[in-house]
Amino acid sequence: MRILFIGDVIGKPGRDVLAAELPQLRERLNLDFVIANGENAAGGFGITRNVANELFATGVDVLTSGNHWMDQREILTFIDSEEHILRPLNYPRGTPGRGANLYQTRNGGSILVINAMGRVHMDPLDDPFAAVDAELAACPLREAADAILVDIHAEATSEKMAMGQFCDGRVSCVVGSHSHIPTADAQVLPNGTGYQTDAGACADYDSVIGMDKFEPLQRFTKKMPTGRMTPATGPATLCGVFVETDRLTGLALRCEPVRVGGRLIQAIPFV
Repeated sequence: MRILFIGDVIGKPGRDVLAAELPQLRERLNLDFVIANGENAAGGFGITRNVANELFATGVDVLTSGNHWMDQREILTFIDSEEHILRPLNYPRGTPGRGANLYQTRNGGSILVINAMGRVHMDPLDDPFAAVDAELAACPLREAADAILVDIHAEATSEKMAMGQFCDGRVSCVVGSHSHIPTADAQVLPNGTGYQTDAGACADYDSVIGMDKFEPLQRFTKKMPTGRMTPATGPATLCGVFVETDRLTGLALRCEPVRVGGRLIQAIPFV
């Protein structure tokens, strides 16, 4: 199975590069399933129904999220009925939405997508490791799912790496989101799980993590916020992680970075 995980989509520039590049990537990489983190897709904060539909129209199959998933309160009116949008798994019981779901892929296989959120320098949620462990016990790789991908939305690289090691051999891939910067550690872990600490973002990289430079610089240099942060509007780069799984085991055969468009050095796996 060939899976693409796309990092945090930041506002309209992120949506535009997705629309421009994803259809070609689907064909070029012969993708079976596409997951994108959409929590910053609406003006840089949250997601709306119209924005979600726009992303689905580009070829995204499932949207994951993170700490900004409720920034657009409209989402509370539809997330319970929308199976293709996930919020972090380890929110308290009774929170609207779902944190994991099993999907059918284009090749007739099945993939479990899990969206978890870290706790280091983040909101004090339930234990993400226990939450992920419970999902894996309920839907084991190869027994109930042909592939499993975990989006760990976290601030600390150590917490993301710990999740990778925790899941090694039990899932197809663990990919970090939230930091918006693609890391250079794409690999297959010793027991067969693909891993990258952060997938990066779909954003203009002449920015501060996808946001126009002026406001963050004011806050860092003068400690004087002057307004709301907004997405940088230059040409965006689509950043993500490609993983190919073994048909028999569901584990990763390869895990490689994807970067197309915009300012960053381009990287497209050869298939």
